[in-house]
Amino acid sequence: MGPIGILFILLISTSSYAQTDSLKQKSNRKIIVTTALGGIYAGSMVGLYHLWYAGYPQSKFHFFNDGKEWLYMDKVGHTFSAYVEGRYSIIMQKWAGFDDRKAAICGPLYGYLYQTTIEVFDGCSSEWGFSMKDIASNTFGTGLVMGQALAWNEQRITIKFSFVPTHYAKVRPELLGTSMAEKIFKDYNGQTYWLCVNPHSFNKTGKWPAWLDIALGYGATGMYGGDDNIWDRDGVTYDYSSTPRRMQLYLAPDINLEKLKTKKKWIRYSLFVLNAFKFPLPALNLTQGKGLKLEPLKF
Repeated sequence: MGPIGILFILLISTSSYAQTDSLKQKSNRKIIVTTALGGIYAGSMVGLYHLWYAGYPQSKFHFFNDGKEWLYMDKVGHTFSAYVEGRYSIIMQKWAGFDDRKAAICGPLYGYLYQTTIEVFDGCSSEWGFSMKDIASNTFGTGLVMGQALAWNEQRITIKFSFVPTHYAKVRPELLGTSMAEKIFKDYNGQTYWLCVNPHSFNKTGKWPAWLDIALGYGATGMYGGDDNIWDRDGVTYDYSSTPRRMQLYLAPDINLEKLKTKKKWIRYSLFVLNAFKFPLPALNLTQGKGLKLEPLKF
């Protein structure tokens, strides 16, 4: 998901907004943003390589087909990462003084570069490989944010994320995470990704509330591993193949926090950042093999 880049971009974009009144020279802003983005990219890539890839054997560059792993959750996660990284990069570049068109193109390309570099690391690791499915997912996320920025200079369709802890990580913590931070990024069973549409932005003279979105979510459950639920650990084979692996679809309303009116800048900027996450509300849940049900509160 590129969590390092996303967290840094959220932090820098928020602090950039807060300094708008104190930094007057656009040239200085461009230097700040260019340096920040370059530093984020270089620093996070070096850190990611040493923390994640250095512990695994290296190999010649090769391709890897992981399209069906984790019931496609990993691919949706790539789309979300590329979208969010591109969107916040656009905001930063606009603050720096770049015109709307340049920001709409260069911002998403930064996120795409970030994600593609991770794929190159994967391609040189014997544990993984360069995934064309990941590249396709990254391209969709980048295209979604760039296309809307160029066409409308706003995001009428957004991608959001939500998470709830599950019991699966307790059974296989070495893969699904031990701490809450690890579980958020590794336990795909608890993740849901949402495609949120803002009807008001398509008809601004209509009566549909500007803050109310329609959200279509995708998730999955029953997964102890990427391909199946059988694994070996410390010489012992664990067989959870009796647990069905199921895809899930959701339909829910969502609150578009960016559309809430407030005169306080710090609240507005905070709402902008928080809008990357789905607001907990009731949802219809269609789970593969189990049918349709109403969840009174879906996180």
